[in-house]
Formats: sequence, C-alpha cells, structure tokens
Amino acid sequence: MTVTGTKEFDIKATPADVMAAIVAVEDLPGWSGPHKSVTVETRFEDGRPHRVRADVSAVGFTDHQITDYTWNGDDYMSWSLQDSTLQAVQEGTYRLTPTAKGTHVHFDLALKPKIPLPGFVVKKVLSIAMDTASKGLTKFVESR
Repeated sequence: MTVTGTKEFDIKATPADVMAAIVAVEDLPGWSGPHKSVTVETRFEDGRPHRVRADVSAVGFTDHQITDYTWNGDDYMSWSLQDSTLQAVQEGTYRLTPTAKGTHVHFDLALKPKIPLPGFVVKKVLSIAMDTASKGLTKFVESR
C-alpha cells in the first residue's frame, strides 16, 4: 500500500537559505529525529548531494536507505529511493516559492513498504515524516 502526503508551510527565510539547509543533508540527524546517520556518497559538480546513504528509524523500525537527489536551483529538489531494507518506494519533493515574508514550501512524499504492514503503521510513519519536514526544517532554517 502506497501512502502519500502533502504539507504546505511558510519559513521566515529566503528560498536560497531554505535550499541551503535542505542541501546540507549531513545535518539531517540534527533536525530530523528519525535520521540516525547520513552519508553523501556522490555529489554533482556544483557540490550538491547526488547519492545519499541514510539510517532512519521510526515506529520501532530501522531502515537503511540509498536515495538519489535532483536539484533545480533554489526552486525545487526531489529524491527517489534506490535501495532500502524496508521500503519499495520513497519519492519526495520540496518546491520553494518566494513570499513577502520568506518562503512558501510545498512538500510531497510517497511511501510504500516492502512488507505488508497495517495501514495505521504506514500512515504513522508518513505523519512523522510530514511533521519533521515542516516543523524540523522550519526550526533548523530559522535558527541558522
């Protein structure tokens, strides 16, 4: 069962500052509770992460993930799961739009476990991810 979620929120910082925080994937364990470790395996020529390995824990499960990232300036980024111990699918995007007071963030996430899990467990994992993407990122950006 694939579950999807969308969250929109505002951050009091420029799109460039928000994207700089997103680019700093090695800092994820500092603002994203589920992320236990993050290693950038390859980078694009501009230094932004391409392939990332991470250990992520939620609702009693630890997942070892490899994701590939794509970037479009300070407007858009996405990632796609390449390998995982627990997930068949993970696709995420951040779309950033400048506002008079900072940046409007549109976050989308799709998850599908490899093994059958009760729907409420998968939805709980999605809920944790959506909360982290909004509250955790906002706090991290605004404290920089």
